[in-house]
Amino acid sequence: MLLVAAAALVAQPGGTWRAAPEFLPLFAPAGPRAEAYLAYVSPFDLDTVLGEIAADPALVRVPGAWRPRPLPPSDAFGQTGRYDRGRLLRLYGPTRARVARGARLEDGRVREAWTLISPYPRADLARLDDGTLLLVLRLP
Repeated sequence: MLLVAAAALVAQPGGTWRAAPEFLPLFAPAGPRAEAYLAYVSPFDLDTVLGEIAADPALVRVPGAWRPRPLPPSDAFGQTGRYDRGRLLRLYGPTRARVARGARLEDGRVREAWTLISPYPRADLARLDDGTLLLVLRLP
């Protein structure tokens, strides 16, 4: 079963998610804001991941949240990271990333913004993996 909380992902070594700090230099902003980001990968595709987390009562359910959308890499990964935009664009080619975004509550407040991306690039931007990359922004 997929774990749904970022803290639980770390606490379960060998589970279906693994911490993936190698993605933070690529997709998190530079400087002190980078400390608010976490990254995880799962071998499961986006639909499987979304099915597993659907029962999580901490998910914020607003129109459009958690709905997969095909996006070009620049929209999927944003503009704040230090990744090579041209290389990522060439890597995806005509393929669009499927992206789902949403927020999670902790103690009744929105504390995390999640971005789930599938397929996702390897950290060396050499190939795409079929699983799902989870980028978490921890909010104050």
